[in-house]
Amino acid sequence: MTPPNTTLTAAGAATQPPGVLMAAEILEQPQALARQLDHGRPEIRRLAAVLRDADIRYVLLAARGTSDHAALYAKYLIETVLGLPAGLASPSSLTVYGAEPKMDGVLWLAVSQSGGSPDLVDSTAAAARGGALTVAVTNAPSSPLAGAARHHLDILAGPERAVAATKSYTSQLLALWLLIDAWAGGDGTEALALPGHAADVLARPEILEVADRYRYVSHIITTGRGFSYPTAREAALKLMETSYLAAHAFSGADLLHGPFAMIDEDRPVIAIASQGAGGRALQPVLDRLAERGADVCLVGDAGAARPQNHVVPLPAVSEQLAPVLEILPLQRLAHAMAAARHRDPDAPRGLRKITETW
Repeated sequence: MTPPNTTLTAAGAATQPPGVLMAAEILEQPQALARQLDHGRPEIRRLAAVLRDADIRYVLLAARGTSDHAALYAKYLIETVLGLPAGLASPSSLTVYGAEPKMDGVLWLAVSQSGGSPDLVDSTAAAARGGALTVAVTNAPSSPLAGAARHHLDILAGPERAVAATKSYTSQLLALWLLIDAWAGGDGTEALALPGHAADVLARPEILEVADRYRYVSHIITTGRGFSYPTAREAALKLMETSYLAAHAFSGADLLHGPFAMIDEDRPVIAIASQGAGGRALQPVLDRLAERGADVCLVGDAGAARPQNHVVPLPAVSEQLAPVLEILPLQRLAHAMAAARHRDPDAPRGLRKITETW
């Protein structure tokens, strides 16, 4: 019998409709988050104890693609929660140029879904040689990256087959939050409501109305401040890889510089505004966009919206945890726009699930 959601080709082979994998994995996120909260916290607490006992003075985060946005999120957490300086590493410095920096007192945190990219593996090994304490955060405990790091944290997202990462991204965010919260002495209970909130967000219809409005646009701007800035970057990436449109992400602060000149009524702006300091910092940007007459979709705090904005409201959670929810409607937007343009977000042209870079 042919499985549900499949069709038969003329040769009799079963095929799935375009985007069915991405759609299913988007909807699996409440369960993936709950699985991590139910089963991942003991290992996270053990790793956090190791980090507390280590003499860590600086954190370097190494990642590529979607995982780079999770790493940027962790950078904000590390600096604001732990008070440690943190930076995004340049793996090419170690792999392409052969640098061997001294890394005593450094935590090297490598974030990857597959754990298979050679540059992350090799740069993690180089960081260890330099004296860094190395930790890999992946969805693949048997991966080369997991083997190269001294410690590994499994995000427990489960198999992800669509090329466009969805549930692995939110699972990375939650794993990183739980780790940094435990490192700071927290118990993680603030995150327990996330699976229920995620299910509520995924059931809301507003983003599909936005998808219908934007289905023919060729350019989109995404913007946010603070913890919401990684969301803006990940949303832009999802729109580029699934719908092949030109999506540009900017911090709200940077948007008001040169990029603001390209905004007009034909170039929509997706603004992510959480309830917190980052959302408040975005207010002047929203005012300027309103003055410009820009078509703005605001995702997050409905109270931050201007009267002319399209609004996708989200539940009120702490600003640190908001990114786990903020990206959900934007993943649905990317999927819906790809479908409207007859693209297959499960297998975007020219892309593979595991991207290998050196």
